[in-house]
Amino acid sequence: MAVSLDGRLVVALSSRALFDFEEENQLFEAQNDRAYMKLQLARLDVPARPGIAFPLVQKLLAFNQGDTPRVEVVLLSRNDPVSGLRAFRSAAHHGLQLERGMFTRGRPPFGYLDALGAHLFLSMNGDDVRAALDAGFPAARVMPLSKPASGSKVDEVRIAFDGDAVLFSDEAEQIFQRDGLPAFTRHEVESVARPLPPGPFKPLLAALHALQQSAGITLPIRLRTALVTARSAPAHERAIRTLMDWGLEVDEAMFLGGLDKARFLRAFAPDFFFDDQTGHCESAAQYVPSGHVAAGVSNL
Repeated sequence: MAVSLDGRLVVALSSRALFDFEEENQLFEAQNDRAYMKLQLARLDVPARPGIAFPLVQKLLAFNQGDTPRVEVVLLSRNDPVSGLRAFRSAAHHGLQLERGMFTRGRPPFGYLDALGAHLFLSMNGDDVRAALDAGFPAARVMPLSKPASGSKVDEVRIAFDGDAVLFSDEAEQIFQRDGLPAFTRHEVESVARPLPPGPFKPLLAALHALQQSAGITLPIRLRTALVTARSAPAHERAIRTLMDWGLEVDEAMFLGGLDKARFLRAFAPDFFFDDQTGHCESAAQYVPSGHVAAGVSNL
């Protein structure tokens, strides 16, 4: 009988998102893939240093205790298969139980997301992220200068989301950018009883919610989510009502009314934060691992 990943949170990510392959990547860009492969082969027994998404993956895999696999992490990379050997060996060295990987040697790898049933794709390649989003999968470009997760919450996976164009569609954001804040607020108050259309990251929130429910209180690791949005009262109500209509929850909600998100994210200390605006991601990356979601009107 074929193995199935049904019922698991499936996270796919590139080798560079998981490990620090920046030095090797510089050689690839300066020369060619042959030089890159030669260097990776020479370093086959040298474990790569953890990359930006490493702490997130490490914590998520902690949900796989007992006989119930709840999380599947898959390497999905433009790397060649030889370089994939080093990625797998590095994972084993660091105690990450990774079993699956697809290595496409320069070709876009996002086409395998559907076969995997992936709930999240993390990569440093912006083109691959856009293609994955266009195909309907939650995806983000890892900000390369992100500060590593603080490690202060060792028993919790913490994930923070922007609202419009991330969890929700960019319907309201379009009005804000076209007509300004008063029109945006008026529209949201008038539409308060009508749920916002889903954004690209609703499937991830739903999968995380299912993980929370399946894990219960028996595991030593917990999951905590947060909505971190520039919305403020009275436009906050439509966002909360939308989550209620979906049957989903977040553990914390921050309605910041335009305040800089970065300081609040530093206080929440997420293992990853997702936002559709590059400026917000760059600001947040000073304190927390951040991913740019190239969706919505801000990314046209």
